Amino acid sequence: MKIAILGFDVEGRSSYEYFQSQGGHELTAHDQNANLELPADIKSVLGDGYLDGLDQYDLLVRTAGLPPQLILDKNPSVASKLTTNINEFFKATPTKNIIGVTGTKGKGTTSTLIAKMLEASGKTVSLGGNIGIPPLSFLSGLDADSWVVLELSSFQLIDLKVSPHIGVCLMVAPEHLNWHLNMDEYTEAKTNLFASQIAEDIAIYFGKNELSQQIASASSGQKVPYFTLPGAVVENGAIAIEGQYICDTAELKLLGEHNWQNACAAVTTVWQITQDIEALRSVLTSFTGLEHRLELVRELDGVKYYDDSFGTTPETAIVALQALEQPKIIILGGSDKGASYDGLAQVVTQSNVQTAILVGDQAGRIKTALEAAGFTNFTAGGSSMTEIVAAAQSAAQSGDVVLLSPACASFGMFKDYKDRGEQFKSAVQQLAGQPG
Repeated sequence: MKIAILGFDVEGRSSYEYFQSQGGHELTAHDQNANLELPADIKSVLGDGYLDGLDQYDLLVRTAGLPPQLILDKNPSVASKLTTNINEFFKATPTKNIIGVTGTKGKGTTSTLIAKMLEASGKTVSLGGNIGIPPLSFLSGLDADSWVVLELSSFQLIDLKVSPHIGVCLMVAPEHLNWHLNMDEYTEAKTNLFASQIAEDIAIYFGKNELSQQIASASSGQKVPYFTLPGAVVENGAIAIEGQYICDTAELKLLGEHNWQNACAAVTTVWQITQDIEALRSVLTSFTGLEHRLELVRELDGVKYYDDSFGTTPETAIVALQALEQPKIIILGGSDKGASYDGLAQVVTQSNVQTAILVGDQAGRIKTALEAAGFTNFTAGGSSMTEIVAAAQSAAQSGDVVLLSPACASFGMFKDYKDRGEQFKSAVQQLAGQPG
């Protein structure tokens, strides 16, 4: 079979390795990076014309970040040939014990909580998807009793053809509107997680979010809300489900009330599989979170520095601000994702923010929103992370928090949110203390 791998990133390489291991295929990598390093046994079409002439292939394996419409605009006859790493995984997997998690934010944390809880209860679990591990890469290690937890973005869901046994939809808000045509396309993509579910399947959704409920309603299976009964809820300072106490919210290592939602989503999901309260409790009271999600980097001169580089929307910056009670120096800005900053600006005025340091392409738009909300204590951060962190240190006093929660994508100044977070942590670690 003639197969084109469209986009040769982590997911693309995994797809290549999967099809290459089968033997008998002619594989070609198509990527816009003209200087891409490739395995010796794969053909390539690189650079500006990487999406030309795709009708010559029998199968096209799209990497998640490449919009299907971009492919079809240049090759209108190839729709039936398009597939993805995720779709091929669903086709080949020996297990039906698959949990898919989507939403605007919290996917990685919730997926990890679910996987750890299942492991603590004695299950064999693989965690992958948008969290950085393509599922085809662990396919060979699965059997019929394995459990798989997939974090799934709208990029991966837009052409999903199969739904998992358990689908989970977290809070949904406008996101990736620079990639999707509009909000309708964004929510329709997430609806694919549930659209092919049958009566025996389960749809779990955030009971206090209308879009989450709407998306899960596409399921033909049992629908279970969380953060409202009968799913897991927070009552009297504790997480409980079906009248069973799990743990106090004060025992959670994850910062912020938004993580109460993630905890309740995970508990509700795992409860459909096992009622092992001790497994649930042990994970909730020990898991400290994922990298670049409200991650404490260090404390210097009485100032705590937090890396929340994964906070790429106004909504995530809002929950980060609300998670920290101390006076705050917040670093905001980056590249455009089509979001409004008006709501964020209102929260900045209400959240004990001392200074906002504005960076990147969106600095001007954020400044305008802050001024309209009556907040004027902002400053430019500079053109490098070293300059940004230096500006934050200069503005901070003992007892303050410096928070990198940009509310924007990272492209332009940084390669991605991970690069931005790593540069922030490196710059913070290199700071010298102020003379006493």
